Amino acid sequence: MYDFEFERPESVTDAVTSLQSEGAMPLGGGQTLIPTLKQRLNSPSKLVSLTAISDLQGVRLDGLNTIRVGGATTHETVAKQAVQHYPALADLAGHIGDPAVRSRGTIGGSLANNDPSACYPAAVLASDATIVTSQREIAADEFFDGMFATVLEEGEIITTVKFPIPVAANYQKFLQPASRFALTGVFVAKFNSSVRVAVTGASEDGVYRWSEAESLLSADFSPVALDGAHVSPDSMISDLHGSPEYRASLVKTLTKRAVVAAS
Repeated sequence: MYDFEFERPESVTDAVTSLQSEGAMPLGGGQTLIPTLKQRLNSPSKLVSLTAISDLQGVRLDGLNTIRVGGATTHETVAKQAVQHYPALADLAGHIGDPAVRSRGTIGGSLANNDPSACYPAAVLASDATIVTSQREIAADEFFDGMFATVLEEGEIITTVKFPIPVAANYQKFLQPASRFALTGVFVAKFNSSVRVAVTGASEDGVYRWSEAESLLSADFSPVALDGAHVSPDSMISDLHGSPEYRASLVKTLTKRAVVAAS
């Protein structure tokens, strides 16, 4: 580690002001940032903690069909507070990492980092969520911009994530045992007139929607509808944990499991 300034503002306005300093970075739960600091892969001149901003905390119902999750809400809190309104999202949050990670990691930090194997991006994309920042509102389909990349600008903070509540939903994760990240994960969300399917952990381009499955499931929400579907291994991640072909097979298998569980 090395010397840097540390600030813990109590409002979004103050946090945005602090982040205007050259070399300043926002700090959520620190589950990715702190290890990179220890390894000297990152060298901010100032860390601006978001954990003292009450407006960024908690889960609440917004109307009848939407929940709002504060950007600095921990995975543990999402698991506990979202279960009444959006069980599939709560279940996803409750299986991220281990208890230590869930007690510190935040939804905003996860989305801003956009790890290609993270769970929340699949939930956000499948739910057709809206990411609210200190500057604007961004539709999920426009937010992710490839592996470890988003459309967030420097100093822009995720303040809230608005999740439309689907009629039925489920997340299936085939986890990598050591990291507990998704080797492949699939989130299926069924709405009144459509189905959205988002895949994480499989593609070199990061989280994505499986459009063929969405079309088939919108016509027939059953695992049988996917029997003839094809998942190409092209552009799938290849590493010591699984080949592109293996991950492509997992996408289809997990999607079927998610449909069964959601049904």
